Amino acid sequence: MTAFDSARNQFADWGVDVEAALARLETIAISVHCWQGDDVVGFEARSGQSGGGIQATGNHPGRARTPDELRADLEFAYANIPGAHRLNLHAMYLDTAKPVERDAIEFQHFIPWVDWAKDQNIGLDFNPTFFAHAKADDNLTLSHPDAGIRDFWIEHGRRSRDIAAQMGRALGTPCVNNIWVPDGYKDVPIDRMAARIRLEAALDRMLAPPQDKAHMLDAVESKLFGIGVEACTVGSHEFYLGYAIRKQILLCLDMGHFHPTENIADKLSAVSLSLDEILLHVSRPMRWDSDHVILLNDDILTMAQELVSANLLGRTHIGLDFFDATISRTAAWVIGTRNMQKALLRALLLPLDRLKAAETALDHTTRFMLTEEFKDLPFGTIWEEFCARLDVPAGLGLMKELESYQASLGGRA
Repeated sequence: MTAFDSARNQFADWGVDVEAALARLETIAISVHCWQGDDVVGFEARSGQSGGGIQATGNHPGRARTPDELRADLEFAYANIPGAHRLNLHAMYLDTAKPVERDAIEFQHFIPWVDWAKDQNIGLDFNPTFFAHAKADDNLTLSHPDAGIRDFWIEHGRRSRDIAAQMGRALGTPCVNNIWVPDGYKDVPIDRMAARIRLEAALDRMLAPPQDKAHMLDAVESKLFGIGVEACTVGSHEFYLGYAIRKQILLCLDMGHFHPTENIADKLSAVSLSLDEILLHVSRPMRWDSDHVILLNDDILTMAQELVSANLLGRTHIGLDFFDATISRTAAWVIGTRNMQKALLRALLLPLDRLKAAETALDHTTRFMLTEEFKDLPFGTIWEEFCARLDVPAGLGLMKELESYQASLGGRA
């Protein structure tokens, strides 16, 4: 009997079907974020400063400097992540020889990404880029008092939606187009209402052109605060929650965009009662929205458990959002994405029917006992089998792959 056979039998003793869990996990696509690979710099002909309260720290060797380098790094990462996944692309990562202003971007500027995605057999998601631009220097875009600046960003958003729709059509899978703006104030504003009225009106105009949901899904993302907008964020959680419900579009819950003590997993079932679909940006804040690479910690485990327990996997788009320039960027992708998968696997391997029955009966002792006893079961053995079946390394083999690839990037500054 193999170690996996033994582990499978242990789970079976608790009424858990390991094969069903592995089959389900293989179908869950995670949208890997492009901006981890180059520290949120992008490929526009302008400064490499991110702005908008976004900051990557560190100068580890190996940052991707061109679209081809970034795609090569992503191919390596996908080869070491079990299953088929997606790529989350920002508008600032266009692939074109000539500079293009953001209110003039077109689908043609992203065709190399679409062709590559076809070759890799992955879907694409998209994001308009409302930061790192002269017209965003005041940390105001769609809510800016200047109508001309608002018009510029509205046009950028409209074009991004059209690009996302064409991506979805070309690849045969809906492209989630996620809208986040950095708008806010460093010090206490006098008229929050005026700024939010402007933001709402700008969003209405931006989202007015109809798009087929079979190709593109709109999402809006809130934030608590950022560098330079410590006092007020115009697009707060409350603002976007109401807006998403009214418009019946996706609400993005980013794990780094709330108070450090808020349980984001607790929000999933609450908002799902009013929304058909949800977008997740999985991250790890440390004291602030610092976007550390995710660990297999309680926050991630609780998030995954809620997705499975509340039967939300089919209604939730899982994306990642972290960036760390102090470590190997490809290793960050691989380890972070695999940690999300490990958390989902652990959730899929829980005896949820038994746990729910105990909770319904108000038998909290049994619920507590089950959750604690289950921590001792051999989840790692099941994960290793999952990797082996999908022909990706685990353990020491993975470490060697990550170290070898990083060493091959020695020519990059």
